[in-house]
Amino acid sequence: MAIVTGRTDSDTGGIRTAGTAGAADPGGPPAPGIPGGGRGPGEVAPGTGRIRQPAALIRLLVGLGAIVLTLLLADYARATTGGIAADVAQAARLVPRPLARLAGGLSTAAVLLVPASSAIRRLLGPDRRRALQQVADGLLAAVLAFGLTLALDLWADGLAPVSLLAALTQDLPGGVLGHTDPVYGYLAPVLAFMAASGARERRLPWTVLAVSGLAGLAGGYATPTALLLGLLIGWTVAHGTLYAVGTPDPRPRPSQILHSLRGAGLRPVTARPDGPDRYLVRQEAGRPDLDVQVLDRQAVTAALVRRTWRRLRLRTAPHPRALRSLRTGLEHEALISYAALAAGVRTRRIAATVGLGRDTALVAYEHLAGRTLDRLADDELTDELLTDAWTQLALLQRREISHRSLVPSSVLVDEAGAVHLVDLADGDIAASELVLHCDLVQLLTTFALRTGAERAVRTAVAVLGPDAVGAALPLLQPIALARTTRDALKRASAAARAGRNAATATPAPQPVELLDEIRAEVLRTQPQAPVRPVRLERLRPRTLLAVVGGVVAGWLLLPQLFASEQNPISAVADADPAWLALALAAAVASHFTAALGFIGFVPERLVFRNAVFAQVAGAFVKLVSPGGVGGVALNTRFLQRAGIPTAQALSSVGVGQLFGLVLHLLQLGAFVYLMDLEPGGSELDALPIVVGGLAAAAVLLAAVSAVPPTRRWLATRLRPLTSEVLPRLLELLRSPGRLAVGVAGQLLVSICLVACLYCCTRAVGREPAFASVAVVFLVGNAVGNAAPTPGGAGAVDGVLVGMLEQTAAMEEGGALAAVALFRLLTLVLPVLPGWAAFAWLQRRGAL
Repeated sequence: MAIVTGRTDSDTGGIRTAGTAGAADPGGPPAPGIPGGGRGPGEVAPGTGRIRQPAALIRLLVGLGAIVLTLLLADYARATTGGIAADVAQAARLVPRPLARLAGGLSTAAVLLVPASSAIRRLLGPDRRRALQQVADGLLAAVLAFGLTLALDLWADGLAPVSLLAALTQDLPGGVLGHTDPVYGYLAPVLAFMAASGARERRLPWTVLAVSGLAGLAGGYATPTALLLGLLIGWTVAHGTLYAVGTPDPRPRPSQILHSLRGAGLRPVTARPDGPDRYLVRQEAGRPDLDVQVLDRQAVTAALVRRTWRRLRLRTAPHPRALRSLRTGLEHEALISYAALAAGVRTRRIAATVGLGRDTALVAYEHLAGRTLDRLADDELTDELLTDAWTQLALLQRREISHRSLVPSSVLVDEAGAVHLVDLADGDIAASELVLHCDLVQLLTTFALRTGAERAVRTAVAVLGPDAVGAALPLLQPIALARTTRDALKRASAAARAGRNAATATPAPQPVELLDEIRAEVLRTQPQAPVRPVRLERLRPRTLLAVVGGVVAGWLLLPQLFASEQNPISAVADADPAWLALALAAAVASHFTAALGFIGFVPERLVFRNAVFAQVAGAFVKLVSPGGVGGVALNTRFLQRAGIPTAQALSSVGVGQLFGLVLHLLQLGAFVYLMDLEPGGSELDALPIVVGGLAAAAVLLAAVSAVPPTRRWLATRLRPLTSEVLPRLLELLRSPGRLAVGVAGQLLVSICLVACLYCCTRAVGREPAFASVAVVFLVGNAVGNAAPTPGGAGAVDGVLVGMLEQTAAMEEGGALAAVALFRLLTLVLPVLPGWAAFAWLQRRGAL
């Protein structure tokens, strides 16, 4: 259903029409301006000002992705793009040269005349102010598109790979020296102007652009890839410009509203804005007032994004398709309204639906005088009122009609005290049992937030019966509630914390406590009701993050591991089996030693097997987080699920990180000393790196401490160290045996990984000193923890290869093969076992 900008709910995603003048969303800020929801002093009148539309941002991102994908395909699929260009060039030779030149000249003239004539026609039209704004936007987009195409041409000619330049260009026709432009930027400014200026003509401009593009191909002045890039750049820059500067406000003026309603047979007299995209319309004497809701293209796009995400994430998503046209949205809203009225539900009646141009429509409801639930005082919420509301919901559920947005602003109480359920536009006909139960728990929680759990459950059971209320109990969980209701629960939690801190205040119930109270009240009336929550999430955000992170990490890792002749496959094939087996054993042993180094800094008792699996799962988490961030988060979560409070979990992980840093520096100094070579030897090249890094850290710390703002910032960041980590360390000192296990584990995990790298160098036939390999690994590991790429991809490999060449005196081919084999054993191969361990810990509730 097309949604309305402003009054929306991210979990319901439908039209949020006003129940009455001044209705506001519960738990959120009221409508801007005066209490009635009208415009305040800072709001602009409809039709003036600018707004940023989500559709422009979505199209900008899509266009940028298409440009990047086109460049990648042009470079990596050179055979395909080259074949297409050759076929087009061969076909172009069949066109007579005079005819090609004539077509090119005519299309050039047409491309220049079409946008000019469109701009002149609109500037001479009735709405000259808006036309002037749109033409200015188009000119800005055209200039930016021209600049971007010129910059890409210069980049392709000077900095881009030769293969990419060859895929984008071809020799100029007629034997002229040189090549065509990498980007056919001739059409980009024209397309940017037409798209950004909001030109209504569609067929003619696209026809002219198509003819001009074909003329360029036929004349040999462009390749298909260059032509596609030019069109993509123009389209993308246009929507980027519209999102950056905003588009002229497309909302209709009150005069347009009145004219459209008169055309539908109504008798409006005045129309005044009553909040975002809403108007209160007065009619002639004897006719009811109207609440008019504006539906536009921006609302449709925003609804598509929310509905698509809801379908991916929640099992309660509607069955109808996510993409609905404006006309389909109007039809759906009318159908829901008429179905509710046929079921006997009190709700607003639709007086008219009117199309207002191609991208805008109006829905006019008969005005209902009254107040919404969030505007009633607590003493006005009587049992009779609650019972009436439950009766209206029972009528909906009897006909299998879902509401999907039973928040306080959707419950309207008229002047006679009768309850009306409004804002039905996002509901469903023939809704599933799961969705109907969600409506029940939503209204139950809405009432419990105002009246308490006991009254809400008692009145619900009195109307719906204990069986119906008990059957919905598995849906009583935060994710099944609307966003505004979850926000209200969070505010209740904040109030509870404030109440606990105040000596005289009475603590308010926390959200979980409130839901538990509701559950307990339902179980008192229906002891046999199911209590196990139903899993509503189809796709969790962290699962999506893991998938995206894995794809990104794979994109970063595969080119660097397999692009050269010394790739992991050839390295494994030619490696010494004995040394390869030792390297694999050292890599496996590092997970066990990491578990020892982890549990040694936790005073509480942990299951060693689960700790080992958590370290193995860290190999998978590396792919979705930079450096050592993922391991810290995973270990903290593991301790929390083991029953350790968050503060103690964070402090245990912090103690381990602190000891790890100190031991890392000590090991680095010890191995530099053990290199024991003559002064001036090649392996002493590591000393400047170590000393320089320590000196840089010291200078940075001194600079931060010298500036008061940064010193305060550093003190704020270090305060948790003194408040949590140091007390935890003192607690660990009472158990010297456990602390020794942690220190030994931290030392052994580095030794195991050093041994793995050393065995990899021996497996490829090189014999460096163990101490030099240790220095190389310790420096490379520090870089990996600081690099912002998943698993330190790129940064670690470059440092390891470079330092093996300098510090361990290995040639480039041997160093690259050893590092590729090492990264294969420690980063690539553990990913699948890490994913399995991650999933196993999740199923057992350990993560």
